[in-house]
Amino acid sequence: MYVKEVTVQNQVGLHARPATFFIQKANEFKSSIWVEKEERRVNAKSLLGVLSLGIVGGTSIKVIADGTDEQNAVDSLIGLVQSGFAE
Repeated sequence: MYVKEVTVQNQVGLHARPATFFIQKANEFKSSIWVEKEERRVNAKSLLGVLSLGIVGGTSIKVIADGTDEQNAVDSLIGLVQSGFAE
């Protein structure tokens, strides 16, 4: 299992468009991937799950992966969040 924490940079957070980019990236990996905000953990490959967290700009989240490509998966998703989803 590989875990990293990141603060969401873009002002609007993970609303529909950035969440879609996040999920598309997560689906490129074989590992099971989760996003955790406070005490809630959801499947990072589920749009409804990610949107249900209500992640806004400035929120700290954890990206967790477990599987053969877990480190690459987490690092790629953290990079996407840090880029502000090119917004």
